[in-house]
Amino acid sequence: MAAVASSSSSSSIISLQKNVPTTSFPSSSPATLTKPFQMINLVKFSFLLTSNKVTQVVQCSTATKYNEVVVDEEMDRIRRLQNGSDVRGVALEGEKGRTVDLTPPAVEAIAESFGEWVKNSLEKNRGGPVENVRVSLGKDPRVSGPSLSVAVFAGLSSAGCLLFDMGLATTPACFMSTLLPPFAYDASIMMTASHLPYTRNGLKFFTKRGGLTSPEVEEICDIAARKYANRLAKVSTLLTTPPRRVHFMSAYAKQLRDIIKERVNHPLHFDTPLQGFQIIVNAGNGSGGFFAWDVLDKLGADTFGSLFLNPDGMFPNHIPNPEDKTAMALTRAAVLENKADLGIVFDTDVDRSGVVDKSGNPINGDKLIALMSAIVLREHPGTTIVTDARTSMALTKFIMDRGGNHCLYRVGYRNVIDKGVHLNEDGIETHLMMETSGHGALKENYFLDDGAYMVVKIIIEMVRMKLAGSEEGIGSLIKALEEPLESLELRMNIISEPRHAKAKGFEAIEALRHYIEDGRLLGWELDACGDCWVSEGCLVDSNDSPAAIDAHMYRAKVSDEKNGQYGWIHLRQSIHNPNIAVNVQSTVPGGCLSITRILIDKFLVASGMDKVLDISQIEKYAQSSS
Repeated sequence: MAAVASSSSSSSIISLQKNVPTTSFPSSSPATLTKPFQMINLVKFSFLLTSNKVTQVVQCSTATKYNEVVVDEEMDRIRRLQNGSDVRGVALEGEKGRTVDLTPPAVEAIAESFGEWVKNSLEKNRGGPVENVRVSLGKDPRVSGPSLSVAVFAGLSSAGCLLFDMGLATTPACFMSTLLPPFAYDASIMMTASHLPYTRNGLKFFTKRGGLTSPEVEEICDIAARKYANRLAKVSTLLTTPPRRVHFMSAYAKQLRDIIKERVNHPLHFDTPLQGFQIIVNAGNGSGGFFAWDVLDKLGADTFGSLFLNPDGMFPNHIPNPEDKTAMALTRAAVLENKADLGIVFDTDVDRSGVVDKSGNPINGDKLIALMSAIVLREHPGTTIVTDARTSMALTKFIMDRGGNHCLYRVGYRNVIDKGVHLNEDGIETHLMMETSGHGALKENYFLDDGAYMVVKIIIEMVRMKLAGSEEGIGSLIKALEEPLESLELRMNIISEPRHAKAKGFEAIEALRHYIEDGRLLGWELDACGDCWVSEGCLVDSNDSPAAIDAHMYRAKVSDEKNGQYGWIHLRQSIHNPNIAVNVQSTVPGGCLSITRILIDKFLVASGMDKVLDISQIEKYAQSSS
């Protein structure tokens, strides 16, 4: 167990916000607890809760019903913060048309509910009461992080948890803090909103078995909603157990360094296997800067020319996102200018990544999945690879040509990862799970979507190729991958009040399914992907224990007499916003336009769904492409 610092003798009541750590990584040091916050016996703080609730007790039945409605609305505010397997919301003013909903009182209620949930789960597993439940918190550099951290610590303290503050951290590191000794916390929270604007923030939850599922987060939010609704005017919390500051990122970086050293096993310089390689890191002012100075530099790599390594919660240069065109373009330019061997792009919290090869070719989306598939299939011939259902037919061919099996599954990184877990439990060897967004998890790494670990695998392969005498670089591994001729993504907003949007979206998605099954869309067929008990458009499990559905979606393959199967269409209900995403790919010229026109004329208008959905964007595309 990690060493525990002693408490200060001071009994004064002070604001915890004054002790918020600076957003910079500590220098590497042994993986032990370092000096904590100034220790105190009692911390007290309050948050005002803006609300139109009626606080007085009125006997009138009309007023009682009104109060019930208001309470329901307050509870819905918390429930709407759920974003699949995590929580996200607007934490700062500045977004047009969006009001702040991820407030300190909301965060405190959610954190308290998570702490109680963890404690109850441990008691159930151990068959008795548990004490000293240890929970860590990390955060990305968003400017709302310090104030919301206070709320997290307050909620966890109310649940009776011991608190550990990791400061600036990454999402994968938060999970690893539950496993790596001497830390090995019972649970962890990462405060981040990934690639979303600086005004947003959120919470991701972990236990020793991994990230929480959508149903588990829904349960926590339901409990939190009741707590939140009962706090009529303000939240005032006594924080009797202040957080202890820990430098976990140093231990996490050391683990990554050790993996590279051991697996490269360089014959000349074991401790500096990256000597002679220049690698550009673009952290986008998020949490990924540590990878340059605490991993690559210490392994002998030259990281000159790296971009935006310093954390800045306003993200002034570009969105930290491996799918962002600006991020990839800037990284490509840096690779070419410096004649580097590799470029790396991280998202804000480093659970996703993309790369640029030595020739300046961006590798993300299907290309990144293909690259990782090529590496994994060399190590595990015949393994199954799970991806979301937006990947191309060419990727399936690429995987199968190398002896692998390709399972298409539901969009959502948690869905894809959990699918891989379940396949392994059922005896189907599955070593790689990846989503086109850049989320990728490996069986060998606890099924954790870790952008840094993914890059570590690529770097190891790059060095091995060089040691074997190859000068081609990692881009040569995906030369055979064909790209779709046409690709399209559009959105249809749901015309509804926010509280009814989910039901309306479900109605539209299911209507499409019935149209396809009834044969009303000629040449359209719900897709299928082989023997891994996935059916009904590649998105619904047909085994005895199907996974819960967090958002409705279907994929259909599209054929005609002239071309045979020439493309596919995928409709999914967004869990972030009240809209439906439409993805289309085609292998023939004009295929995306043809599929889109059929969608509009034969389904949206014919079914009356154009009254439920705003189809102006998709109509504009059809008209402009004519």
